[in-house]
Amino acid sequence: MVLQLEPLHTCNLACTGCGRVREYSTRLSDRMSLDACLDAALQCNAPMVSVCGGEPLLYPELELLVEGLLKQKRIVYLCTNGLLLRRKLKEYMAAAYSEEMEPLLKTLISEALISEEDAAKIREGNSQPVIRPHWRIYWNVHLDGMEKTHDMIVERKGVFREAIAGIRLAKALGFQVATNATVFCETDMDELEHLLEYLSWIGVDGHTISPGYDYDTAKVDMVKRLGKNPDEFYLTRKETRKKFKDFQRWAAKFNLFGTVVYQEFLVGKRDLSCTAWAIPTVTPRGWRSPCYMLADTHYPTFKDLLEKTDWNKYGVTLKKVRDPRCANCMVHCGFDPSGALGVDARPGDNWKNFRFNFGARPAPCKEGANINPFNGDSAQDQTQNGSLKTSPKNKP
Repeated sequence: MVLQLEPLHTCNLACTGCGRVREYSTRLSDRMSLDACLDAALQCNAPMVSVCGGEPLLYPELELLVEGLLKQKRIVYLCTNGLLLRRKLKEYMAAAYSEEMEPLLKTLISEALISEEDAAKIREGNSQPVIRPHWRIYWNVHLDGMEKTHDMIVERKGVFREAIAGIRLAKALGFQVATNATVFCETDMDELEHLLEYLSWIGVDGHTISPGYDYDTAKVDMVKRLGKNPDEFYLTRKETRKKFKDFQRWAAKFNLFGTVVYQEFLVGKRDLSCTAWAIPTVTPRGWRSPCYMLADTHYPTFKDLLEKTDWNKYGVTLKKVRDPRCANCMVHCGFDPSGALGVDARPGDNWKNFRFNFGARPAPCKEGANINPFNGDSAQDQTQNGSLKTSPKNKP
């Protein structure tokens, strides 16, 4: 259903709870070639490709990769922490520049989304390949909470502020933008709901929200580097259902991506079997087996992944936990496809999913106009010098 394509594992962050930068090399030279990436999409033939990593905006041939995936008729999700998003968007503006863009440049300067120096460079033009707005492209920005919370999780100040600026600039230029949030024990769900209200108000198109990924490598790092107890960070199934108790109310309020069946699973109304094979992951090392979280081995081809992985050893079914590492997993890439594919189906599931995904979308949340998500260092900066701008209608 979805290919999780990780062309590289180099990243400009080292977020708490993320195993990738601890599990794989972070050298930029350790990456998949453009041909290998496009071939992986052909092997898997999933309608959607989520380009992740690492930080995929560091991939030197990202623009050509996106172009190639669009030629294959894929829906393309470009996952990013947001630090390089505005750079990519300004490159597009330079490639698309004409005098008709001048009023937009003035507006963007007034809202502090670009600078006068940026505008001057945009006017010079750009002949290099760029990523342009397209109905099958989404920027997918990682946000785990408001400014103070998110910057703490990604372990760097200023990331939230830059990500929000990138989102607002992308929407001003006509791109589709989604966000993804990972929920941990420390997540304040009220705070996350208020963040979603703000994001809805500034025009974000949809959201993916999932319980935390329980990586072995991340847990080892958490103990060694941060002195934290992983059991106090990652959720059990019982804790997940408590955290997500209002998730179906959120689904009526926000444009959440996924299936109603998965929502019912998260809130504890039903159980599901894992179908990790429906959202496979390919990395510079090969096809990750058995899933996004666990890598007992890597296979050279998608066919090998499907045929050589002993799927009966892994995951959770309605009746038992097959691998103790899977006991608390409720991650979307393992269980959301179960709801879409009719695994453990109940009467009416297909209709519920169809109505949810093709029905009317929730209107933008008016409550978002009264929410200031900048509660960290940038709030202090703004108090001191008035330099922070959030949006024309929401100046704290």
